[in-house]
Amino acid sequence: MRKHLALILTAALAVISCGKKEAPKALVIYYSQLNSTKTVAEAFAAKLGAPLVAIEPVVPYEEDFGATAQRGQEELRSGHLPEIKPLDINLAEYDVIFLGFPIWFGTYAPPVKSFLATADLKGKKIVPFCTFGSGGLDSSSRDLAEELPESQILPGYGVRAARLDAVDEEVDYFLKSNGYVKGKFTPLPEFSAQAPVTGEETVIFHDAVDSYGNGMIRAEPTMAASRAIPGGREFLFSARSIVPEGQPAGTIQVYVKVPDGGEPVFTEVLR
Repeated sequence: MRKHLALILTAALAVISCGKKEAPKALVIYYSQLNSTKTVAEAFAAKLGAPLVAIEPVVPYEEDFGATAQRGQEELRSGHLPEIKPLDINLAEYDVIFLGFPIWFGTYAPPVKSFLATADLKGKKIVPFCTFGSGGLDSSSRDLAEELPESQILPGYGVRAARLDAVDEEVDYFLKSNGYVKGKFTPLPEFSAQAPVTGEETVIFHDAVDSYGNGMIRAEPTMAASRAIPGGREFLFSARSIVPEGQPAGTIQVYVKVPDGGEPVFTEVLR
């Protein structure tokens, strides 16, 4: 009788075990030239408890901004893929790849293109994260979807290199709100409906963007929406780009956060 009960118990435990769904295994892979993206990658890896792997070009880029920009632009223009060092990781063991990179000329840096050309990512879920001067998460995510049609590109995270002090808190919220890690979080409310900008909102917009890159963002806000966020307020502006006479004016969207008692700062530009 006892033997019979033991067999039943063993079978029941086997059924329960088979019914359990294993959590997806995550991996963080990144390329970073000046450590900004590395800082974000380390935050993701620590909070996920995931392995952290760096993409390294065989011939490193110069630390000089001008030299790096020239080389990167030429590689993107010509389609040249810089050689990268072999990665000591078995991608087949992982279900979700958190892929990090700096934005160069609106997309991921060339060493990441080299990685994508050599890695088997079919069927993988890809979560992009990036660092940038003004924006590029949206455009690089589109490029990833085009480059990896057999992978699932999920919503990603982007941060200005000037805002790295916000990374720990924002990555924590990103992972919890998207269900990658467990923990309490407060969902953000929806933005209000877009409406013509007020004089106060116009001042907020220009305070946030006019000093960036000595006028690299030249635009005039036309519409605005806003919502309350912990410790302040966030705005989403639609703005008309100011361009030389005779050229078509474009429209951009700019996210701006205004902390309570603090100065407005833009967090991302969508072009």
